[in-house]
Amino acid sequence: MIVRAALCPSPPLLARELTGRTEILPELRAACAAAVGDLLAAAPDVVAVVGAGQETATCDPDDRLDLSAYAPAAGARGRPDLDDRLDLSAYPPAAGARGRPDLDDRLDLSAYPPAAGARGKPDPDDRLNLSAYAPAAGARGKPGLPLALGIGALLLDEAGYAGPRVLQAVDELAPAAACLRLGRDLAGAAPRVALLAVGDGSARRGPAAPGYLDKRAVPFDGAVERAVRAGDMAALARLDPDLARDLMATGRAAWQVLAGAMDGTRPSAGIRYADAPFGVAYLVAALTPRG
Repeated sequence: MIVRAALCPSPPLLARELTGRTEILPELRAACAAAVGDLLAAAPDVVAVVGAGQETATCDPDDRLDLSAYAPAAGARGRPDLDDRLDLSAYPPAAGARGRPDLDDRLDLSAYPPAAGARGKPDPDDRLNLSAYAPAAGARGKPGLPLALGIGALLLDEAGYAGPRVLQAVDELAPAAACLRLGRDLAGAAPRVALLAVGDGSARRGPAAPGYLDKRAVPFDGAVERAVRAGDMAALARLDPDLARDLMATGRAAWQVLAGAMDGTRPSAGIRYADAPFGVAYLVAALTPRG
């Protein structure tokens, strides 16, 4: 049964190895750490991390996100040096007149949905290519973790958790019914299960957002936040997968797995963070089943 749950987003910037001593969104990092701390305080038998992937599959619990894919300057051992910084000029390479980035430039997040329509906006039929976020293969020649699972595993590691874990990818296009069934299965994995659902809200909150601007994004994210705040798992279960896909909301499938795991109960919830920096909605929350 589920004894505690948490929601966290999955931006790569949560990995300190990428940002070094530079503090980027410290409030978000602190909120995620607190939510995971709440999760582990329930003394679970196992922690199940759920996040979107290209297919529904259970990953190796010892796998981790290959951070070298996000920091081009890696050390000689194939991993980022602790003194390295994320080379934001690579994300986009828009340089000033002297051939280097202007100090007033900002990270152009629109570079993250590469397939743009004729007007410079994503085509509504495009999909977020999650494989691009874990392109590097591990030593055994198999793909690295999807981004959401990798961030979830990293958050557990940073919290000092060394107990049993399940890393469960869920197809980003999976229908709600399949997500709910998966959630019920995960809830029965052990007598005391903690569930960490990792994923972002819409990525179309403004002209500089990865998916440009979509007026449906704010109402969608608001509905998700209200549902979580009220412990309304039925509302999460009713989220429209097609709308979530259009809005590039990668957390939808994981949230519906959470709804299935709660199995009709209405947990108490505390929102620790809800904002949309860079035009992407990030929601952090801790949930505890009632009774």
